Amino acid sequence: MKNNITCLIIAVVFLCSSCSKNWVDTKPQGVPSTAYQWDGEKNVLKAIGALYAPMRNEGTWGRNLFWMQNASDDLIVGRTKADGENIKNFICTGNEGYMRDGWNDLYWMLNKANQAVAGVPTATNIPEDLKKQVLGEAYFMRGFSHFWLAYLWGHKDQGVPYDAIENPEFGKRVPPQLKSVTDNYAAIAADLQKAADLLPLFSTYDDANKGRAHKAAALGYLVKTYAYWAQFDASKWALIPAVCDRIKNECGRALITGMATPAENYKAVFKVANNWSSEYIWSVTSGTIGGSEFPGVVLENKGWGIYNGWGYFQPTEELYDEYEANDPRRETTILKFGDKFTFFGVQRSYSSSNSLSGFQINKYMEPFSYGTNNEPKTNDKINQNGDYPTTALNLPLMRYAEILLFKAEALIQQGKNGDAAAPLNEVRARVGLLPIANPTLNDLKHERRCELACEWTDRLMDLKRWNDVAKINAPLHGRIHADKSNPASPYTVQQVWPARSYTQTKMAWPIAPDEINLSGGAYKQTPGW
Repeated sequence: MKNNITCLIIAVVFLCSSCSKNWVDTKPQGVPSTAYQWDGEKNVLKAIGALYAPMRNEGTWGRNLFWMQNASDDLIVGRTKADGENIKNFICTGNEGYMRDGWNDLYWMLNKANQAVAGVPTATNIPEDLKKQVLGEAYFMRGFSHFWLAYLWGHKDQGVPYDAIENPEFGKRVPPQLKSVTDNYAAIAADLQKAADLLPLFSTYDDANKGRAHKAAALGYLVKTYAYWAQFDASKWALIPAVCDRIKNECGRALITGMATPAENYKAVFKVANNWSSEYIWSVTSGTIGGSEFPGVVLENKGWGIYNGWGYFQPTEELYDEYEANDPRRETTILKFGDKFTFFGVQRSYSSSNSLSGFQINKYMEPFSYGTNNEPKTNDKINQNGDYPTTALNLPLMRYAEILLFKAEALIQQGKNGDAAAPLNEVRARVGLLPIANPTLNDLKHERRCELACEWTDRLMDLKRWNDVAKINAPLHGRIHADKSNPASPYTVQQVWPARSYTQTKMAWPIAPDEINLSGGAYKQTPGW
């Protein structure tokens, strides 16, 4: 199999961008297109490659889905942005473009995956082992896109619209809005289990095919599905540890270790050279001509006059203070005034005329370190178009550390705190922190926050499923420096975001009223909104 998944995605994106954005119905309704020809290896791979294209969209993991994660206690908006501020303050309507775009792109993925689930078994002139793999990819992408829809918009008293192509009524009706998000999770888990049975190990892919779905990715999202399902059905915790062990033992996933220092162990996770490391579970494949623009989205607005960062999603004092004093993850995660970093080959001391909190996310800065003399054109790890600031660093959506923490949480939730020490302390030992003999749920919450901060693991949804409402609503603080151009400038800690009034009645996000109208009244608004 010689097709390069990255090239396939770029080709699909190019073809799509040359047409009207209305060339395909993005809504979760209607009969699947018959345009795909399931005949021959080349056509089948093109059809499957198309499933991955929306992962690189601004509407999904480029930026927009992160606006909902930004509503946690870890981050603030960063720059004036009305829709982003309304989302963070839980006064949104669902018609915000950030929400609509994410919803539409995810349903586009889901619908195309439905077509693939139906089409692949009919494929001709294709080796059986390849047919098995691409069917696994189709099931994975259907479960993956469905998961993001369910956990963001699904409520315990009302699920999100979903119809499987296997249903006899598919295409003859508006897809039903399921009774509960637990019904969505049941369908998602079934798809991910099928995907795990069909997909190969990541280690079997050659360089040209890295980025395709693989067994560990399917098992990883199965773990995450069970964890979110468990807030409504605690029996699901018991299913998690065994799946986590499969990811380690069967799939060969492991933390990056063995560097010169504990700090270097953690920094290595976010380096271009380790895009496909043992810690990789699932990422947005990125590069200098396309991929997730998120590294540029969180970079200093205008990039100190050198490269066009956008200046969004700035960390809070609350997040900074969460770390233990000797935890090297803090400096890898957060830039504060005076911190040293390399930018286009030149060492700088961080300061910011843009940051409202006095901090910047640091995890995705490594690609910007390359080059010489502050010249972007000398850096071959970034997109030269600063209006589309992608980099050669893949954007991690799930990594093995999260699997270890889900295992620890599942054991704690079952009262097996002593057993939870091993996976939790494996994460701590990697960064040189002392072990915890009998970890509690609060220990788990602390570790999850520090290990996964500012990643796409969603601190807000963690707080929701733990019912930590007070943490969501607490006012947020930052460091206000007397001279924002001076890295050594003194500061005072001040409130940078007021208290909010979130309640668990708003545990899921609102559906766009326009979407409800298009359904002809078949869909109801999310409870609480």
